[in-house]
Parts: sequence; structure tokens; C-alpha cells
Amino acid sequence: MLKIGGNFVKMIFIFGIFFNSAISGAQNDSIPKAKGEFWKKVQFGGGIGLGFGNRYTNVSVSPMMYYNVNPTLSLGVGLNGSYSKDKNYYESWIYGGSVGAIVNPIDYIQLSAELEQLRANVEFKESVGGMKDNFWNTALFIGAGYRSNNFTIGIRYNVLYDDDNRIYSDPWMPFVRVVF
Repeated sequence: MLKIGGNFVKMIFIFGIFFNSAISGAQNDSIPKAKGEFWKKVQFGGGIGLGFGNRYTNVSVSPMMYYNVNPTLSLGVGLNGSYSKDKNYYESWIYGGSVGAIVNPIDYIQLSAELEQLRANVEFKESVGGMKDNFWNTALFIGAGYRSNNFTIGIRYNVLYDDDNRIYSDPWMPFVRVVF
């Protein structure tokens, strides 16, 4: 015979009340319309990268969410993640986040600033010393681009770049931005 303890019954009862309240609340039309107004000003974008070779793999994802403060200014937050592997040399995971601003002074020009903080975990193969390198990297990108509707192509510059930078090999970086 199955024996059910008192704590289990209480948990089911509390879950049932919570579930019933959630369903009832979801049907309530008294939710303020202000929540809908916020989401009308939100746009999503980001980047996806794939690179494959004989011994090499690179996968990156960087979603971004922008809030349109007004027709000229948008503020955003994003996540960054990438995985790279060279079969005979290293394997790395890089992840972090960013905050940024986009300014559209005229219809076809877009200016941007983005502060990015990344954590890198790199493991080198035994054939090249077998060591690990884990570090943080901060970048501050200032960019400009040509914009057509939701599509922007441009270039950005990492003002915090130095020659010892172990994530980016150059301070200049072209970009393509699509938001929807």
C-alpha cells in the first residue's frame, strides 16, 4: 500500500492553490497596459557565428536587447558566448555580458558605444605545454555605421585595447547589426 506523508500532501495543496491563483490571474484584464507599452519599445538583435575547418571549430552567440528611449536613442544589454577549438593546440570558452547605447543622429547614420566584460577559460594541449589560462577582459567599443531600416554595417574601435589583449587581435572590428 502506498503511504503519503503529511508534508507531501501540504506541498500538493500549496502548489494547487498557487497554480489556481496563477491561472485565475492570467485571465484578469485589470493588468496595467503600461507593461505592454514597455515591450512596444523593445527590439532584439545580436550575432551568430560559425566557423569550421580541418582541425578548427568556432561557435559564437551574442543576443542583445535594446530599449528605444526615443527615436534617436536606444539602450541595450546583451550576453556573449563562444567556443573555439583547434584540435592540436587549444580549446576555449569565452562568456560574459555587455551594456550599450545606440544613437541615430540622422536616418542613415548610427553611432554606438558598448562596454563588454568577458571571462575566458583557455586550455592548451599537452603538445604546446598543457597549461590553462583563465582571465577577465574588458572592452569599450565606440562605433559608427551606415543604417538602413533595421540593418547597420559599420566599424567599431576598442578604446581599451592594448597589445597584450588575449581575446581581440586588433582594436578595429567591422560589425553588422540587425535588430527586429
